[in-house]
Amino acid sequence: MANGPGFGGIAARTLAALVLVFATYNPERVSYFHWALAPLRTGEATGGPASLKFLAGLALLGGWGIFLNATRRSIGLGGALLVLALCGGLVWLLIDVGIVSATSARGISYVVLVCTALLLAVGMSWSHLSRRLSGQVDMDATD
Repeated sequence: MANGPGFGGIAARTLAALVLVFATYNPERVSYFHWALAPLRTGEATGGPASLKFLAGLALLGGWGIFLNATRRSIGLGGALLVLALCGGLVWLLIDVGIVSATSARGISYVVLVCTALLLAVGMSWSHLSRRLSGQVDMDATD
């Protein structure tokens, strides 16, 4: 058996996190938020049956639960704050070098969404990476 997921597994986790985050919300207005939730606030009619929106919402909620729980268990609050600080530095760098405009809500939204997905991907992959780097295995305590 291999010592973890390897690059392909980490890439798959990152892709899954990106899909989860961008399916939930994105600036292009093609997301669960814009399809099912925003119209409730404005009262406008939306396409699709309410039952489908309910099931899609449950699927997204389940995905968020899996990713957030894995992130909490593998890197904890301190690790999450460190990853978010690194993402904050990345946002700052992208603004400083002119790749993203500080006045562009759309550009900043994309960077924040990608940073959120990276946080989730790190959380899903950290135990495997840590084991490869340190040789130590993370285990959950059972009562």
